[in-house]
Amino acid sequence: MTHTEMTITAELIRDLLRDQHPDLAERPIELGARGWDNQLWRLGDDLAVRLPWATESADELLRKEHTWLPTLAGQLTLPVPVPQRLGEPSDRFPRPWTVTTWVSGEPADRAPVTRGADAADRLAAFLTELHQPAPDGAPRGRGRGGPLSEAADQFAHQLASATELGLMPDPDAVRAVWEDAAAAPGWAGPPLWIHADLHPANVLTANGTFCGVIDFGDLCAGDPAGDLAAAWILLPDDAFDRFHAAYRPNLDAATLRRARGCAVMRALSGILIGDAGVHGRPGGKATWGPPARTSLERLLATAH
Repeated sequence: MTHTEMTITAELIRDLLRDQHPDLAERPIELGARGWDNQLWRLGDDLAVRLPWATESADELLRKEHTWLPTLAGQLTLPVPVPQRLGEPSDRFPRPWTVTTWVSGEPADRAPVTRGADAADRLAAFLTELHQPAPDGAPRGRGRGGPLSEAADQFAHQLASATELGLMPDPDAVRAVWEDAAAAPGWAGPPLWIHADLHPANVLTANGTFCGVIDFGDLCAGDPAGDLAAAWILLPDDAFDRFHAAYRPNLDAATLRRARGCAVMRALSGILIGDAGVHGRPGGKATWGPPARTSLERLLATAH
């Protein structure tokens, strides 16, 4: 992570709005969250401002969302943050920024699902709606949405790191799930729209079920297996079968195997980020650890 040298404050955001979108400048402004790439500030009751504050790639991701997400949002039943305005770099703030709709709810890493059947139906419907053929010119993923072989080095590094930290009691079992997934036939269909970053901090809950999906910065066209992996880390044990039955089209065996491999990678990443959070290391988020560990336990318990 490379944090911007400029401190982002409500006063700075109000000045940016006065310069470029003055009709919004007098709304109440309060901090919503500091994410991996961006800070999110609530703007009145129904809008939010997103500003890059870490990672050099955040600028490109914001512009991508602004270009593609308004079209996709109309086909999705779960609320998503729909871009409304684009802020251009200026002397006040040297990076682009956006105004989007505000999506209410708590991140699933802080408020896990308790109504499994309803959540399974909602997640299956959302992914069925999203996973449609992408048009020519749709963005390709940053190491996501392609063949699992492209992520082999990343997997090996994550597994080695987690093992060295004493976080992986059975690395051979984890490796076996990955190797089975990597050996599965690749995606043979057209590139589909995928969220590509469906971890618990990017899915919101309310009243025990899903109520929104945020952070479409990694939106791209590719293999849907990475999104389907979310079932292992977002849903309780008794909801998997319902999710798989509700998703359309029905999952073939190869896609399910690839999804398990993606889920293992997601779990390893969450375990490492969670451990960093517990020990105060940069980039750490302690709340990511518990769902990631539970996800890995599920994957290993159902390994063949």
